[in-house]
Amino acid sequence: MSPPIRRAAVLLFATLALLGTTATAPAPPAHHEAECHTRLHGSHAVTHCFNGDATSDRVQLHVECVHWWDPGMDTAPVTVGPASHVVLTQRCWLGIRRAWVTHAPG
Repeated sequence: MSPPIRRAAVLLFATLALLGTTATAPAPPAHHEAECHTRLHGSHAVTHCFNGDATSDRVQLHVECVHWWDPGMDTAPVTVGPASHVVLTQRCWLGIRRAWVTHAPG
């Protein structure tokens, strides 16, 4: 082997060895959440969730009631599969202070 080719080969192998030792594993795919829209009407809350992603998402509706004696309520978690739609409902006796949806990988 001529010296320039030998030098190029040594540089190539050194670069490959260096890349092999510093390469990191690919990051896990990010969790994409279903798109949810919540409406309040008096003492009732309704949320519509659509999952446009290829992975499942578990959604849960939480409701905080206006009065201290009216306990807040949570729905059971529901799995929304790819390209699927779910409707969750919950209520308080005399009014809702706020309602929100939580997401978890499904």
